[in-house]
Formats: sequence, structure tokens, C-alpha cells
Amino acid sequence: MGIDNGTRVAVVAGGSRGIGRAIVRRLADQGYAVVVGYAGNAAEADAAVKEATAAGAQAIAYQADIADETAVAGMFDAAEARFGGVDAVLNLAGALYLSPVAELDLDRLDALHRVNIRGAFVVAREAARRVRQGGSITLFSTSVVGSYHPSYAAYAASKGAVEALTKVLAREMGGRDVNVNAVAPGPTATELFFDGKTDEEIARLSQANPFGRLGEPHEIAELAAFLSSAAGHWVNGQVVKANGGMVL
Repeated sequence: MGIDNGTRVAVVAGGSRGIGRAIVRRLADQGYAVVVGYAGNAAEADAAVKEATAAGAQAIAYQADIADETAVAGMFDAAEARFGGVDAVLNLAGALYLSPVAELDLDRLDALHRVNIRGAFVVAREAARRVRQGGSITLFSTSVVGSYHPSYAAYAASKGAVEALTKVLAREMGGRDVNVNAVAPGPTATELFFDGKTDEEIARLSQANPFGRLGEPHEIAELAAFLSSAAGHWVNGQVVKANGGMVL
């Protein structure tokens, strides 16, 4: 049975770990009811739900492959059935594959683009159909679009597509008073960031901004929550870099 008490409802795809989980916690603190979308790790998703409910929010977990339009529609159906509608959609789900262009594994390139491009479009399409008037859609890019580090061509290209999607969708959603933005984090201390990197690479990237450290997931979550709030609603069609002043 849906709730009907004016509570705002957020769908957070990729909400079980890393930045997504930090966003779930922050939105819960703001009083949102939250659907925690996850790909496969039910234990992590359940932990994210428990953290949200401990903050006094209502939350459920929903497993969905974001590149599968039927699964994503089911996730939105669950949000509407349980909470009555959807006001904010944030898509954190993503994949990372690093390789010099000359050594690209094209099968891995296809798999990366299935998640990062097709998945972004599937979630954005469903959000465009479902988000209530006055709501928000926040996609996620990366500050590598701009810094263009070697070995990041496949990943940066996929996120460049997300930035283009963001700007077009913002124009399309204006008539419904829905703001659409992308957040582009710099190096942030998450599993996705650490995966496949040497200690030397991590140390070098930690020094790429004037603060001389990695970002923390909660710092990115603050920005995402702002863009989803009434206070951030006038920010629209932007790619907002959250990277500590990273030298691009």
C-alpha cells in the first residue's frame, strides 16, 4: 500500500555501495522514502536499507539490471506501489574498464557501454515517464571527461554520452518542472575507484587536486542531495564537477 503523506520518494540505482549508498543515507536524513536499486549483492542492498530505516526513513531494496528495460520498469513500479510515486531519480550504477586503446578488448568495451550508456538511457527514459512534476533526475559522469587520463578512453567515452544525454533531457523535461543534471566526481574512495589500480596510481590521483587527497562518498552525496532538493532545483542541464579542484 502506498504512502500518502507528502513524503518525497527517491529511486537510487546503484544505491547499495560507494557513492550511491552515501546518497541513500543522505536522502534518508532528508526524509525521503528510498528505493535502493542494486545489481546483485543483496546483502549490501539490505545493509543500505537498514541504514536508511535507522535514520527514520522508509526504504526497500530492488534488484534490477539497469540495462534491462523490463527490470527497470519493475523497479519504478515497486516505488509507485509502495510509496505512491517517484520524485527523484539518481543513477549511480556503472562499470569501469581501463585499457590503452591499442589493447582494447572489444567484448569488454561492449559490456561497459551496455551498463554505462544503455543503462543510463534506460533509467533516464523510465524517469522521464514517471517522475512527478517538480522532481529531479541526476545522472553520473566523471571528471575523467576533461582530464582524459591514459587508459580511460572507454570509460570516458561512455560518460561523455551520459553528459550529452543530460543536457538534452534537461531541455525535454523543462515543461514538467523537472531539473536534470549530472554529477562528475573526481577520484573518490570507492571500490570502483580502487579496482585495478596500483598503489602508485592511487597516490598519484590523490594528489591531482589542491587538497591532496581522495574525495569521500559523503562529499559527493551532499551535492547529489542538493540537486535533488527544492534548494537546488534552479540548477538544470549542468554537469557539476565534484573533484576538489582537480587539475584537468
